Amino acid sequence: MTEKSVLREIYVSTDIETDGPVAGRHSMLSLGSAAFAADKTLLGTFAANLETVPGLVADERTTQWWATQPAAWTACRQNQETPAAAMRRYVAWLRGLPGRPVFVAYPAAFDFPFVQWYLARYADDNPFGYAVIDIKTYAMAVLRQPYRVCGKQTMPAAWFDPAPHTHVALDDALEQGALFCNMLAANLARP
Repeated sequence: MTEKSVLREIYVSTDIETDGPVAGRHSMLSLGSAAFAADKTLLGTFAANLETVPGLVADERTTQWWATQPAAWTACRQNQETPAAAMRRYVAWLRGLPGRPVFVAYPAAFDFPFVQWYLARYADDNPFGYAVIDIKTYAMAVLRQPYRVCGKQTMPAAWFDPAPHTHVALDDALEQGALFCNMLAANLARP
């Protein structure tokens, strides 16, 4: 067993912004991650705005949605990096964490395919492997309720820290990371 394999899990809450719903067809515009210990200690953050991928086309409905979010759009188009530079920097950041990274998102079914595709294409490395937690699915297990009943509007208020949801990737990663850690604490405190 390697030293890294016996280290604690680090919950890497991740949020992305894109110009469409499908990885490999649409571009990831922004990537934000916040690394948390299980006790909600923030271990570090990562943020990058990416140039669009040549040959990929923006989705019309997503473009219309972005028109309703001018501040978030401006934020995700500043200081753009090439996808290769951003993803290599991301892998270095993940590899530097003091434990094994676990990808956490809401919804992971949207965010993880983009991150996985970009890691494979531009970094040829995926420190997460397939260690992925979907926050809504975790809520389903903790609340012992059907999946579609477990949206944010039905989750206990105590799970939420006062944090904004801005559609800026790092802001939203911090918000949902705190939510996940609060859920984890509530679950571990159950008899």
